[in-house]
Amino acid sequence: MGSDPKVRAGAVDVVRHWQDSGYMIIYVTGRPDMQKHRVVAWLSQHNFPHGAVSFCDGLTHDPLRQKAAFLQSLRTEAEIAIVAGYGSTKDVSVYSSLGLVPAHIYIVGRAVKKFHNQCQFLSEGYVAHLAQLEAAALAHSPKGPPRPVLGKGTYGCPAPVDFLRKQSQLLRSRGSSQAERDGGPPPAPPGLPRAKPRSVSLKLEGEE
Repeated sequence: MGSDPKVRAGAVDVVRHWQDSGYMIIYVTGRPDMQKHRVVAWLSQHNFPHGAVSFCDGLTHDPLRQKAAFLQSLRTEAEIAIVAGYGSTKDVSVYSSLGLVPAHIYIVGRAVKKFHNQCQFLSEGYVAHLAQLEAAALAHSPKGPPRPVLGKGTYGCPAPVDFLRKQSQLLRSRGSSQAERDGGPPPAPPGLPRAKPRSVSLKLEGEE
C-alpha cells in the first residue's frame, strides 16, 4: 500500500453531501483484500462517511477489470443504480462501461484533452465541485410534504447488503443520513434514476 495518501481539500464534504442526499456510498479500490483493515482505518481516521468498501480478490494485474466486474454485478445482481463515479482518468472506461453519462463521471486533477468528451474534470478541486452540487440540490429541492424515509442502512432493499457480504466485500455500518433525519431524501439531480437503490462509486485517493 505504501505511504498513506493525503486527503484533498473538500473530498470528505463531497462524499458527505451524497450520503446526506440519500445515496449509498461505495468505495472501490484496486488494493488487495488483505489490506482491508488498514484502508478502513484510513477512511475512519479522515472522517469519510460510512459505506461499502470493495477490494480486489488478492493481488491482481488487472484491477480495473475487477472494479468493472464488481460494479456491474451490483447493477445486475443487487439491482443498485450507480448514478455517479469519482476517480482518475483510468476509471473513465470502467464507469462508461456501466452506462454512466460523461456528466456523472467526475475526474479530479488536470484536464486531459483525450477525455474531454468522456467525463467532467474537477480542475478547480472538490471545494468548487461541492458548491456546484449544493446549488443544484437547492434548485431542485422539493416543495410539499417530505418523501418517505428510506430504510436505515439498506435504502429500502436488503438485497444489496446480503450481496456485498457474499462477495467478500467489507460493509461499514452507517448512521442515519441528514436526509433521513430531515424526514426523507431530496430528489436526485435531473436525469438520475430514482426507482432502484442508488449509489455513488468513489476510488480511493492516491491510486494509479
